[in-house]
Amino acid sequence: MESRRDSVQTGDRTQVRPPVGGHIRGLDGLRGIAVLAVVAFHLAPWWLAGGFLGVDLFFVISGFLITTLLVREVVTRRRLDIPRFWLRRARRLLPALFLVIVVAVPVARFVEPDLTVGIGRQALGAATFSTNWVEIAAGTDYFDETAPELLRPLWSLAIEEQFYLLWPIALVFLLAAVRRATSRARVVLAAALASAGLMALLLDADPTRVYYGTDTHAFGLLLGAALALRRPRAGPLLAGRWARVVPVLALIALGALFVVLPSAAPSAYRGGLLLATLLSVLLVAACAGPVTWFVRALELPPLAWVGVRSYGIYLWHWPVLLVVAAVLPAEPGTARWWTAAAVAVAATFAISAASYRFVEVPVRTLGFRGAWRELAAAVRRVAPAGPMPSAGRDGVTIGARAAVGAAVVAVVATGVAIATAPDRSGAEIAVAQGVAAAEAGKSTGQSRAAGGTSPAGSGERRTAPSPSAPAAAPGTEPGAEPSGTAEPSGRPDRSQDDGADVSGFGDSVLAAAAPALLDRYPDADVDGVPIRTWLDAPALVEKAAEKGTLRDRVVLNFGTNGGFQYAGSLTAARRTLDLIGPERTVVLVNIVGVSYWVPDANAQLAKLAKKYPNVAVADWHSVVADRPGLLHADRTHPNMEGIEVYTRLVERTFARLAGR
Repeated sequence: MESRRDSVQTGDRTQVRPPVGGHIRGLDGLRGIAVLAVVAFHLAPWWLAGGFLGVDLFFVISGFLITTLLVREVVTRRRLDIPRFWLRRARRLLPALFLVIVVAVPVARFVEPDLTVGIGRQALGAATFSTNWVEIAAGTDYFDETAPELLRPLWSLAIEEQFYLLWPIALVFLLAAVRRATSRARVVLAAALASAGLMALLLDADPTRVYYGTDTHAFGLLLGAALALRRPRAGPLLAGRWARVVPVLALIALGALFVVLPSAAPSAYRGGLLLATLLSVLLVAACAGPVTWFVRALELPPLAWVGVRSYGIYLWHWPVLLVVAAVLPAEPGTARWWTAAAVAVAATFAISAASYRFVEVPVRTLGFRGAWRELAAAVRRVAPAGPMPSAGRDGVTIGARAAVGAAVVAVVATGVAIATAPDRSGAEIAVAQGVAAAEAGKSTGQSRAAGGTSPAGSGERRTAPSPSAPAAAPGTEPGAEPSGTAEPSGRPDRSQDDGADVSGFGDSVLAAAAPALLDRYPDADVDGVPIRTWLDAPALVEKAAEKGTLRDRVVLNFGTNGGFQYAGSLTAARRTLDLIGPERTVVLVNIVGVSYWVPDANAQLAKLAKKYPNVAVADWHSVVADRPGLLHADRTHPNMEGIEVYTRLVERTFARLAGR
């Protein structure tokens, strides 16, 4: 129950709670908003490109509440019991964390082994509260949807845990060294601004270092702490009409950032996250001040219910999304995807509610020892205090024994899963094999040229016979593109088309497809390398043209890494097509994936192709939408069946261009 002093009437007749009290109204609603934004971002980033900012709202809430608790203890007890504080934090955080690990890891290992690549490293980070730094050292890209880590959400938990360990000690020194409350708040505010400045300064092409780093991403926690430090003497930050208007405007502005601020934009790390954090400070300040209609709106039961269970929802949602996507693969926007999304969200909420009821609350209220004694008593059939029918005691005993048995099995299964986890994902292996196949193909082509044959690319321009037009489906004209988005049926005559006039340039998707492409076009020159973007394409094509190895038919597959999000990407794509020239035919393979920029990237490719009569789009995205099983677990790279379908799609697109 919320503890209060006598209420104070202000001009707008709203209550002002004491600076340091018990439950602060409205904060559960803010937690609900934060976790829903993060879940939406991971579920459908093209809807809520800035939903990752929900983590920064969490940071502000945590910094504010933790500092409030510590200051309250200093005020009431005239001392700070840091070990006791750490124990309370452990009771709050560790039970749900342990449960997620021992359930998610073995389930993921069974459902899709690719999901447990690097799981040993992730488990080490979880056990040492250092996930963020472990992943930085491993070169992880938080925003790379093609390589999802099963325990990815633990990066932010690690930053909070490090804050919980260090901040009480720092606060003791701050309270001893600085006498005035406002001066203390200013010191912490300066530290927060230094952290945000360091984020902007250290940003490079991959934002993961500054996003994961405790030093560069602590400003939310510190700003929340600064807000708490100023309250005892200064009163509420927002009062009167400001308390009614400012929070609404702040929430609208934060919501706009959720929608429009993409993770790939440098502006997100050079002011965007700081702006979102400052707006979050205003929202927390609104809850710490007068009880306005805005605060009461945050207490709506559905939102508050989510907020109370937000910690479990945050921990569970990501592994649940990955496991469901592996069981029900689907391309975003399809009916199957909607079904999978509904299943994932429902499962997340159900599991989080059960975790809160049966794991988190007992440990938080009884402590580790108390909760263990209760469980042991139930297993031994010791009746609880108070009257309970025999059947009820039996049910409790059976449930307790089942829980203990399941826990033992889960712990053993987790150890086995970690020990047997693959070193590389199926997609990584496929890309590596594709790169090797392409290199072998180049060596074979060079050997043939040395032996007297004349494959295209030897410096002499020639035109190989165009592939025959495919057999027309009933009701369509010869040479027309197959209707619908299903895999094209029928195959052109391959008897006179060895691909000696085919060049391919692209990223890891083209590399993964190289074995099937080279099987279909054995004399083709396929150059696919991971991490490439459209910015790399002009130099590749220009170099081939200068060497005389740019052939008459060209496949371009770029955009897997960022689409057209990097500045100058669209210009680079146009320059690439201009360098290839109108005398050659070009197939642009569009992209698949769950990143927010995928729809825009494919729309840009379609517009680009319309401007060049010698260019056509191979609609790989639509093919995969109908058959998501063509992809690896990363939902981006084609698997063994997928590379065959990919190759036939490229083949038919060339045939369509030849028939124009």
